[in-house]
Amino acid sequence: MKHLGRIAAFIGLLASIWLVWHDNPGAVFALLRAAGAGLLLAGLMHVLPMLANARDWQTLIVGANRPNLAGMLHLVWIRESVNSLLPVARIGGEIVSFRLLRHRGLDGSTAAACLVVDMQLTLISQLMFTLAGIGFLLAHAASNALRLAGDLTWGVVALTPLLVLFALVQHARPFERMTRLLNRITSGQLTALVGKSAQIDESIKVIWRRRGVVLRYLFFWQALQNFATSLEIWLALYFLGARVSIAEAFVIESLIQAVSSAAFFVPGGLGVQEGAFVVIGGALGLGAPTSLALAGARRIRDLLIFLPGLIAWQVAESSAKAPAASEVV
Repeated sequence: MKHLGRIAAFIGLLASIWLVWHDNPGAVFALLRAAGAGLLLAGLMHVLPMLANARDWQTLIVGANRPNLAGMLHLVWIRESVNSLLPVARIGGEIVSFRLLRHRGLDGSTAAACLVVDMQLTLISQLMFTLAGIGFLLAHAASNALRLAGDLTWGVVALTPLLVLFALVQHARPFERMTRLLNRITSGQLTALVGKSAQIDESIKVIWRRRGVVLRYLFFWQALQNFATSLEIWLALYFLGARVSIAEAFVIESLIQAVSSAAFFVPGGLGVQEGAFVVIGGALGLGAPTSLALAGARRIRDLLIFLPGLIAWQVAESSAKAPAASEVV
């Protein structure tokens, strides 16, 4: 199982190469060359949605040791980098974030709770974002786009109960229940963890009771984040010579996010994301070379932002270990 992510990434890479080779590679690379440094600017725009994400995540944390906005941006950068470039099924970034939050002085229950609620609210926001994108396709696009919208609608309908269940699960005290079950299985060896699990459940409930914070997270900060990521798409297409509206860029980004989340087992959505750009772009009237060039622009963004993010992660881990080592000495 540990090699599954690497195998999926390799297959995805082959699929990406095949897509480019199949759809006029000369035209794709010509578009990328013509866009030039404009794609670097579009990639750097990703700092804006990361900043919005940093702020909405920060609002979920209560306590004196809450990191400042710069610290939260650093955590978001590392989390996205790990999830996007490494074969960790999009949960490795959360594990790394938990470790780094603990190093910053947050107690375990608070760190775990803010991560769980952040994941829950992000899933709800992404569902709404995808539904908005599908709604635009249904209202404005041609017949081929309508078929795509119909297929995506069924997919969202199938996933909605799972997302709602995930959002409501905090009321069932899941961490405490699971730990109590394991404690019985291990003949009481996990007794000390039962209380900690109950603290995590209670911390999650405390966050959800702050309704103003939750509503601002969903309808302001996440909306701002989605607009900023759509702006990335619009800007990349502008430099690629395709003139689309912000609404059309919004549709592309919303559906690409949905597809990438569904393909969480493939690192970076390799192959899957490229294919999705071709299908979604085609539904909105973009040619295959332009759609693949846009997918290439997204990869440039990943390398420009997330590759340094992996280095920042290693630096952060080293900095966290240094004080511990000095204490032992």
